Amino acid sequence: MEEMNTRVLRITEAKDNAIFVYEEIENKLLGWVHVFGKYLIELEYAEIGGLDIDCNARRQGIGLKLMGKCEIGAIENGYQEIKLRPGEQRKEAHKFYKKIGCDKIKSQQLFLLKL
Repeated sequence: MEEMNTRVLRITEAKDNAIFVYEEIENKLLGWVHVFGKYLIELEYAEIGGLDIDCNARRQGIGLKLMGKCEIGAIENGYQEIKLRPGEQRKEAHKFYKKIGCDKIKSQQLFLLKL
């Protein structure tokens, strides 16, 4: 848990990084999203680092509200698009992203070089 808290602190202190949360009145966390700016030689954009909604709170508009916060933040920081990279097995997430207006632009593989 301490490792996660350290990462959250680093994210919230970094430029063009934000974590938005959705809580019930009783302060129960029902969802969160991490959005960050990505700068490449050829382009720059905002990207979703993670989006998670409590399994008992799905299909209640929470994901839509959190993504709306990301859109506002991205526009305020001068980005013209948000990219998302859900895993291939995340079929429900794919449906959600399509429903909110996202277009699938490619499929790709992820390679890892351990250091």
